Amino acid sequence: MDKYPHPSPVGIRRPSLVGIVNITADSFSDGNRFLSPPAALAHARRLRSEGADVIELGPAASSPGAEQVPAAEEIRRLADVIDQLVAEGVPVSVDSYRPETQLFAAARGVTFLNDIQGFADPARYEALAATGCRLVVMHSVQRHGPATKVRTDPAAVSRGIDEFFAERLAALEAAGVGRDRMVVDPGLGYFLGDSPEPSLRTLAGLERLKARFDVPVLISPSRKSFLRALTGSDVAGSGPATLAAELYAARSGADFIRTHDVAALRDALTVFEALESAKESGW
Repeated sequence: MDKYPHPSPVGIRRPSLVGIVNITADSFSDGNRFLSPPAALAHARRLRSEGADVIELGPAASSPGAEQVPAAEEIRRLADVIDQLVAEGVPVSVDSYRPETQLFAAARGVTFLNDIQGFADPARYEALAATGCRLVVMHSVQRHGPATKVRTDPAAVSRGIDEFFAERLAALEAAGVGRDRMVVDPGLGYFLGDSPEPSLRTLAGLERLKARFDVPVLISPSRKSFLRALTGSDVAGSGPATLAAELYAARSGADFIRTHDVAALRDALTVFEALESAKESGW
């Protein structure tokens, strides 16, 4: 997949859209809706028809208090869905920090591995290098396991993001993972703290992050806690706040945006691009 598959004529580079399919019983946004393979496949195909460039399969939730799902169960949930989507030529990402799940998914032909721990075990790096998959290296203040509710200092979080990626990208590269296979995700919501400020500061600094590390950036504000805290909305009502954050990320140069609502973001980007084009044309 091209780094920028849909370049617009002016003003903004359209990011790749990553459609979320949670094959879980307890996801905060849509738990138990897509737990069966037929339901997961139907949702993946719907997101693909709406404009998703990549389908990301999540076999376990990562929100605070989420159920701990062993690798064997993650693999069971994923197997039939991965096989069918890969057979249909769909670029697939798998969202798991369990090494066994990651290597299983890589062997089944997925394109991306997305790890909320940022690939924490150096002993696994040579095996990851051999997979050929692109790696989404995510930062979180927790470093291990799913998100928790913790109070953080926004300035300290910003410093921690820089330090984390400097160390982790260098270690992966030294183990044979080419820089062109890396994508960074600074984390948002509870992965940065239980108040909105760290997430706002991180989104506002997206251009600086891209310049600092010179690798593609994935951003995932969709339905996150910091947006709900800012607006007072619940998960079901967080669509407008999500779309505003996603458009801001696109305007700031995000290369991938991971979202629950692909159609809304696709349409919003289309209108944004049309307006930018009209402005440049002097209409």
